[in-house]
Amino acid sequence: MDLAIIDKVCKSQRWFDSRHDLLGRLAECGLDPDSQLALQWAALAFKLLSFPRHLSQHPGGFVISHEKLTRLVPIEKATMENRYVIQWDKDDLEELGLMKVDVLALGMLSALRRALDLLSAQRGQPFRMQDIPVEDRATYDMICEADTIGVFQIESRAQMSMLPRLRPRTFYDLVVEVAIVRPGPIEGGMVHPYLKRRMGKEPVTFPPRLEEALGRTLGVPIFQEQVMQIAQIAAGFSEGKADQLRRAMAAWKRKGGVDKYEADLKAGMKANGYDDHFANAICKQIEGFGEYGFPESHSASFALLSYASSWIKCHAPAAFLCSLLNSQPMGFYSPSQLVQDAKRHDVVVREIDVAISGWESALEAPAGKRGQPAVRLGLHMLKGMRAEVAERIERARATAPFASVDDLARRADLDRHALQVLAGGDALRSLSGHRRQALWQAVGAVPDKDLLRPTMPDEESPSLDAPSEGDDILGDFRSHGLTLRRHPLALLRDTLTQHRFMPATTLNTYTSNMVARACGMVTVRQRPGTAKGVIFMTLEDETGSVNVIIWPSLLERQRREVLSAPLLGVYGVWQQEGMVRHLVAHRLVDMSHLLGRLPTVSRDFC
Repeated sequence: MDLAIIDKVCKSQRWFDSRHDLLGRLAECGLDPDSQLALQWAALAFKLLSFPRHLSQHPGGFVISHEKLTRLVPIEKATMENRYVIQWDKDDLEELGLMKVDVLALGMLSALRRALDLLSAQRGQPFRMQDIPVEDRATYDMICEADTIGVFQIESRAQMSMLPRLRPRTFYDLVVEVAIVRPGPIEGGMVHPYLKRRMGKEPVTFPPRLEEALGRTLGVPIFQEQVMQIAQIAAGFSEGKADQLRRAMAAWKRKGGVDKYEADLKAGMKANGYDDHFANAICKQIEGFGEYGFPESHSASFALLSYASSWIKCHAPAAFLCSLLNSQPMGFYSPSQLVQDAKRHDVVVREIDVAISGWESALEAPAGKRGQPAVRLGLHMLKGMRAEVAERIERARATAPFASVDDLARRADLDRHALQVLAGGDALRSLSGHRRQALWQAVGAVPDKDLLRPTMPDEESPSLDAPSEGDDILGDFRSHGLTLRRHPLALLRDTLTQHRFMPATTLNTYTSNMVARACGMVTVRQRPGTAKGVIFMTLEDETGSVNVIIWPSLLERQRREVLSAPLLGVYGVWQQEGMVRHLVAHRLVDMSHLLGRLPTVSRDFC
């Protein structure tokens, strides 16, 4: 064993305090800690950590010039056809004085357009974004309860924890909500003072002469514009120098350059009678804005989309789900989680059916005369299904309903792959029965140009046993990533109860400091840069979700369970503050063996 290699790795990396720590981590990963090759691999891996991960491209940055760009900057072909990339970064372009315009592409804009189109069709007249009622009480009630899965900007774990505390009741409250869960206000220590003042636990006061700048946010700076105003009013900065400060804030983490402004800020504020605590807090917030901070105008634009998507989710949850499904991939949650949430809001979701479904998901009439429309899942949900195949199916179906799988295959000109995708997704149930029978008939229905197809008369087709509920759920997840049958954990509830794991609905009745046990499928793992190493997890069971907090010390002890277990059992202590509930983990158990072959997807560290 080359001890020099171990010492080199331990000295160069802050994650390992000793040789024992590194060797233990290698063993935990399944590597032989006595292997020279493993140690050399570790040394090389840690060296690569300091390399750039990739050359990033701005998806919506456009450069404008009077002359041809090819004469001014180096250009290369992008991966996408007919697209080109300028090889210089935005700071170099700015130094040269070239004009760069960022066009922000948001999936929620597409989802909102689709939702408004659906509502227009329902109402029989155009319904546009400006027709959404303003300051709707029911919408704000929903937001205050953090019932915001799928809603733009306020659907993350951090935002959902903040909503019941801040309790937005007006549009400007929502503007603050969008901006406050950012590194700028967090690192500047502005979040808790704002909440205390909003809840009346602390008086609203203003530093001298700063009421104009801070009045709209209860005396606490939240936005970039306010920092610039403070620099002008409190530190005597000119408008030009304040704008230079804004530019320096954006480059803080990459290039530095704010040091000279920090000294001028502190000196100017001290000369004007402001105390050191206030000056230090402003400089700390500037540092946070350098990583990510919101201008007020940006936050207001985002809040408008947040409110619009919240209103649609509140008053038209079926249209909201349908538009989100048709706009994937986007947002924070998988289609499975979106469907589970919609079903908890009494939205009826219907299975993919080749006799009914189009390419996109669509709204259908409810079972009764009243209530929300139902959502029919579209063929686009099936993994491996192609849009041109779905178009042929729709054209053939418009002529006459399909009589059988053979009729479908012949009239829509489907090959073996398309038929197996439909059968595996249980989309042929109305023509052939359960998916096993459908798969058998699909193979036999391949058009004659396939020389390998079996030729078995209909009367000799065997009657196959229907798959079990568990097999059907497994097939659903494999074919389209979700199931409309019972949640997988509903099948495991008796086993989980034997281990004394409680469902989410039961845990939500607990009071603070109660010992609690939860078990669920991991849907989210997050470790924000401002969380000091804390990991936030979300577990999902058949009744809802449980938010879990994992301290760094537990992460070090049980890293494998934290990072890789798709089904996780958590032993800990329940905490509740108002409507904010979470489970502080003390011990973790990997229960993934209970899921068998079920494929799961979680959103990790995005």
